[in-house]
Amino acid sequence: MADQKIFAGPRLRRLRNARSLTQTAMAEGLGISPSYLNLIERNQRPLTVQLILKLASVYKVDPHELQGETKGSIAALREAFSDPLLAGELPGDQELIDLAETAPNASAAMVKLFRAYREQAERLSDLNQLLAREGRATALSGTRLPADEVHEVFERRPNHFASLEEEAEAFTSVLEAGDDLSGALKAWLRREHGIVVKVLPVATMPNWRRRYDRHSQRLFLSERLSPFDQLREVAMEASLMRMSVAIAGEVQALKLGTDEARRLARFELGRYAAHALMMPYQAFHAAAVRARYDIDVLRSRFGVSFEQAANRLTMLQRQGASGVPFFMLEVDNAGNRFRKAGSQGYPQSRFGGSCPKLPVHAAFSQPGQILVEALEMPDGAEFLCIARTLEGPQGAFSERPRRTALLLGCDIGFRDEIVYGAALPAGAAGKSGQGFATPVGPACRLCERAGCLARAEPPVTRPLGLDEMVTGLSAFDFQG
Repeated sequence: MADQKIFAGPRLRRLRNARSLTQTAMAEGLGISPSYLNLIERNQRPLTVQLILKLASVYKVDPHELQGETKGSIAALREAFSDPLLAGELPGDQELIDLAETAPNASAAMVKLFRAYREQAERLSDLNQLLAREGRATALSGTRLPADEVHEVFERRPNHFASLEEEAEAFTSVLEAGDDLSGALKAWLRREHGIVVKVLPVATMPNWRRRYDRHSQRLFLSERLSPFDQLREVAMEASLMRMSVAIAGEVQALKLGTDEARRLARFELGRYAAHALMMPYQAFHAAAVRARYDIDVLRSRFGVSFEQAANRLTMLQRQGASGVPFFMLEVDNAGNRFRKAGSQGYPQSRFGGSCPKLPVHAAFSQPGQILVEALEMPDGAEFLCIARTLEGPQGAFSERPRRTALLLGCDIGFRDEIVYGAALPAGAAGKSGQGFATPVGPACRLCERAGCLARAEPPVTRPLGLDEMVTGLSAFDFQG
C-alpha cells in the first residue's frame, strides 16, 4: 500500500455521506484541515498511509474498501462502449475510471443494461435465422461492425466474381509467367511501377505480414510467411494495382454502408483476385475435374498451399464451366470463425457452422490429417465434408504457433465426383437413411435434437424441461 498512491476521493466522499458528516466534521476527526479533505475528495491529493489508518481507527473503515476494485467494472464499461452503437462516443480511460469510481451503482447498471441488450440482439439474430430457415425472410438487423457487414455481404452471395476472373486471365497473358509466377509478378511491379519486393527478417518487421512503402517504392514481406503466402501477398499488391477499376466496380455493387466496410471489401476482393491469378480459372477447373478435386494434387500442381487450393474450389462457378459447389469454413481452436464462403453463399440457414460436432473441431486433435465425414442436418439434408488444420505464419521458438482448421464441403449427391467420397462407408448412398452420417445442427440455439451430448445452449424454440425427477443427457434438457 505504501508503494502505491491511492486516489480514492469519490469513495471517501461516499463514506462521509453515508455517515451524514460534513467535510468540517470528518476533517476534525481525522486531524486535517477541511480544505485538505476537499482536495482529497476531488482526487487532487492521494490518501496517505497515516490517513488510511486513521480512517480505520476512527470510522471503522476497511482499508481495502478505500482501495476499491474498479478494474473489472472499467473493463466491462470499455466493452460496452466498444459496441458499434456507442463507438463514436467512446470515452478515454480516465473518463471510464471517473465513471466507475464516482458512480459505481450507475456504471454497474449500465453494464447490466448493455449485457441485456447484447443478449436480446443475439436472440433476435437466432430468431431471424430460424425464420429464414423456414422460408420467412425478415428485415431484422442490428448495429454491425464494418467487418461484420462485409462478411455477411460476401457470405450471402456466390463466391464468384466474373469481372475479376476475366481481368486475371488478361493479366496472366501479359505476364507470360510460365512456371515462375513470383518472378514474373516482381518483374512486372518493377517495370510498371518501380516497386521492388524485399523479404525482411522478423526483428525488422515483427508485426506485419506485408507493408508497402510509397516513398521508397518498396514492398516488404515478412519472413514469417511461407513461400505460398509470400506469393499471394505479391499477387494481391499487383492485382490491386492492375485491376483497380474492376475491383472498385465490384465494391460499389456490394452496396456497403461505410467507407471502412468498402476498404475491407476491397482487401477481400484483392485476395480473391490474387487466387484467380495464382490458379487461372480454366486450367484450375480442368485440373480439379481430372483430379476429382483432390486438394493435395491441386496444391502441388499449382504451387500453392492447401488453404489456397481449397479456397479456390469455392470459386468455380463460371456459367457454362462450373465445378462442384463447395462451401468453406475456417475456425480456430476456440471456435472463432474467420472465413466463410460458398457457391450459393454459405448456407447458414441449413448449415450454420456452430455445431460442436462438426469435424472441423475434431481436426485440431489430428494436425495435418484430412478428416472425411458425412453430415446430416435435422431437415435431412446431407453433406460430404473434409476438415484439416492449417498452419499460420511461422513463429519464433518461444511463440505458440497460430493454427486454424478448414472445413470444405458440398451436398453429398456429388460424392462420386470427389476423391474423398471413397472414404465414406462402402455402399452407403446419400439421403439413404442408412445412418452412416453424423447428425449435426445449424447451431445449438436453433437445433432441436434431443439427447445431444454436445449441446452447449438450449434452443430458442423450446422451453427448458426442468424436472427434478428426471435428468437427461444434456445440461439443457428441453420439453418436446
